[in-house]
Amino acid sequence: MAVGWAGDGAVQDQINSSLEDEIERVRRNLPKGESLAECQECGEPIPEARRKAMPGVRFCLACQEEQDKEARANSPYNRKGSKDSQLR
Repeated sequence: MAVGWAGDGAVQDQINSSLEDEIERVRRNLPKGESLAECQECGEPIPEARRKAMPGVRFCLACQEEQDKEARANSPYNRKGSKDSQLR
């Protein structure tokens, strides 16, 4: 049911657009190029399997997880599942 100026499916279109923007942002931030043999953060060796699976990798798994946790904490997107949290 359309309300005001919004057409049918406008909310879903907005959700889809937000997801596409986030996917594009993540793809832009993926590492590229030659992988490092040692972690840029702690100096530990990066396993060859990780370097092959993720070209351009710069961090060991533990440091990468910490980087990802910090990135999620600073993300402008609300990832909480409850509707109430979306309305705040």
